Amino acid sequence: MDRLSKWRISMATWLLRGVDARAEGAVGIPPRPPAGNGRPLHIAIIMDGNGRWATARGLPRIKGHEAGAHAVRSVLDAALDEGVGHLSFFVFSTENWRRPEAEVVGLMRLAADTIRWAADHLDYAERGLRLRWCGIQAGLAPELVEALGEAELRTRNGRSMTVVFCLNYGGRAEITRAAAAMARATLAGRLEPDAIDEQVFARHLLLPDLPDVDMLVRTSGEQRISNFLLWQSAYAEFFFVETLWPDFTGDQLRLLIRAFAARKRRFGAVP
Repeated sequence: MDRLSKWRISMATWLLRGVDARAEGAVGIPPRPPAGNGRPLHIAIIMDGNGRWATARGLPRIKGHEAGAHAVRSVLDAALDEGVGHLSFFVFSTENWRRPEAEVVGLMRLAADTIRWAADHLDYAERGLRLRWCGIQAGLAPELVEALGEAELRTRNGRSMTVVFCLNYGGRAEITRAAAAMARATLAGRLEPDAIDEQVFARHLLLPDLPDVDMLVRTSGEQRISNFLLWQSAYAEFFFVETLWPDFTGDQLRLLIRAFAARKRRFGAVP
């Protein structure tokens, strides 16, 4: 029996004992899945529940977002330890502008602070962390755009894990912008309509080199993807957990990674 088969048996035994990724207070984490077999290369996270976390404690909503920033740090550390190649956070959507102005201003400030913190963290630099931004510049404060640009520049040589901050991002907006860019290229004679396929389309997305999402996580119990990385998540495995984002930990992410490895991904084919 090979190493992968033994690992799958141990994983199944662990699951049958009733210790799953949604259980709070779970003790012990199964061993990391073998390299190249069942490990997600790109994890995307919808960080939901900050406002509800604060409201339940009688606090302003922004306090929930501040608490959520600490969860980002815990998850970053776990993802690095687990060998995840790409980690995308849904920080602020194109629909979030509808929130109260004070909350939006606080979110933008907190996003800039978190991005600067990650870029300045010496341990992350030594471990090869790369920071990138995926989103639309229109409407963002110049100082935030500057912070995003500086973080990308300073960490551009990181090779171990790429962290993508999806800020002022919407999946439909990204797809329509890509379609418009291809239409302009076609009118200019630079692109033949019959040459447009999935690969050509993907080259017109905001981050053309961003790999497809393997594992999409949403906290707070809501079961929808809310316009997040629609193109990239076509074959993602979804994990909806009850934990509110400020209470989500790196250990919970590790449990989800092991649950991911136990799933069978067929991509439309027969196993």
